[in-house]
Amino acid sequence: MTRTDPADILARLIRCPSVTPAEGGALAVLAEVLEPLGFSVARMTASEEGTPDIENLYARLGTEGPHLMFAGHTDVVPPGNVERWTHDPFAATIADGQMYGRGAVDMKGGIACFAAAVARHVERHGPPPGSISFLITGDEEGPAVNGTVKLLEWAAEKGERWDAALVGEPTNPAALGDMIKTGRRGSLSGRITVEGIQGHAAYPHLADNPVRGILQLTQALMHPPFDAGTADFQPSNLEVTTIDTGNPAVNVIPAKATAAFNIRFNDSWTADSLKAEILSRLERAAAEGSLRPGRKPVDWAIAWSERPSHVFLTRNDALTASLSGAIEAVTGRVPALSTTGGTSDARFIKDYCPVVEFGLVGQTMHMVDERVALADLETLTAIYEAFLQRWFGVHAAD
Repeated sequence: MTRTDPADILARLIRCPSVTPAEGGALAVLAEVLEPLGFSVARMTASEEGTPDIENLYARLGTEGPHLMFAGHTDVVPPGNVERWTHDPFAATIADGQMYGRGAVDMKGGIACFAAAVARHVERHGPPPGSISFLITGDEEGPAVNGTVKLLEWAAEKGERWDAALVGEPTNPAALGDMIKTGRRGSLSGRITVEGIQGHAAYPHLADNPVRGILQLTQALMHPPFDAGTADFQPSNLEVTTIDTGNPAVNVIPAKATAAFNIRFNDSWTADSLKAEILSRLERAAAEGSLRPGRKPVDWAIAWSERPSHVFLTRNDALTASLSGAIEAVTGRVPALSTTGGTSDARFIKDYCPVVEFGLVGQTMHMVDERVALADLETLTAIYEAFLQRWFGVHAAD
C-alpha cells in the first residue's frame, strides 16, 4: 500500500462493501494506513436496542496539544441497480481519469485524501507539534445513533479533548475550492394525524373526511414564511413530504389522514421555539376550520421526531482562515463560507470543539456512477497538507 497516494487508499476503501451498517473491511484498511505512521488505533462497537450495532474507529497521533480532529464515515448508501452502473460500484475502476465506485466522493475520497496528506506531512516534516486524530463512524448514512455521537462520548470519557475539527464531507458544488461549510441549519421533523369518520363517498353527510382537515393544517405550516433569513443563513423552509390515508378504495372516505413534514431552520429559532410556532399555527388552523361546515373543529395530533438537529455556526479564525488560506494557495480560489445544504455529523462535533467541513465536489454523491477525478484527489490532498502546516503553525505561534 502506498500511504501517500490518495488514489491507492481510496481504491482499497471502495473495494470494501461497507453499505450501512456493514463495516465491510473499510476500517481495517484505514488502520493499515494509519498504524505505520505512528497512530494508536482503537475500534469501538456501539449498540442500542432497536438499531444495528456499528463498528467505529478512533486513531490518534501524538499526545500533546493542540489537537486537530478529522472526522468522517466509511459507510455508504446502497449502489441501487448495479446493472445501471458503467463499472462495478465496488471495483474502484479507473476510466478517463476518474475512479468509479460507491463512496468515491461521499466520503471515502475525503478520508483517503486526509490520510495521504498526514502521511506526506509526516514524511516531509515528521509528526506535527501536537496531535491529529481520526474519528470515523460507520452509520452516518444510517440512523446516526451508534456512530459519531457515541464515539465522541466514548473518546471524551477517556479524556480526549480537541481544539478543532474538520469533516471531510463533499462540500464543493462545482470545483474544489468553491465552498467551506462553517455551519448548518437545524432540522426538525414531525407527523400530523387528523381523525375523521370513515364512510361511503356517495353519503358524505354520514362521514367526516380527514383529508379536508389535513390540507388545512399543512397549508398553515407552509404559509406564511417562517422568516426572511439572517446574515449567516438562508430563510427557514418547511416542506410537507408525505400525505397519506392508507386508503386503496376510491369510493371510501378514509378514517384518518397523516402528513409528514421537515423544516430546515436558521438561527432565528431553536428547536423548542420552532415547535411552539408550529403548534400555534396548527391550533389556529384547526380552530378556524372543520372537516365540513357545521361540524366540530379538526381533531388532530402531532408526533415529533426524537432527534432534532440544532442550528450552529462556527466562528473560529484559526480554523477557517487556515483552511481558506490553504485552499487559495493550492487552487487560487477564495472559498465561500456557507451554511447551506443538509445535516452532517458536524452537528454532533460542534458540542466538543469548533468544526468546519471541506471535501470533494459532490455532484455524483449517492448517484449511479459515483466517481471522482484523480486530479481532484491530488488537489484535495495538497489542500489538506497545506492546511495542516498552517493550522499547526498558527498554534505554534501562539
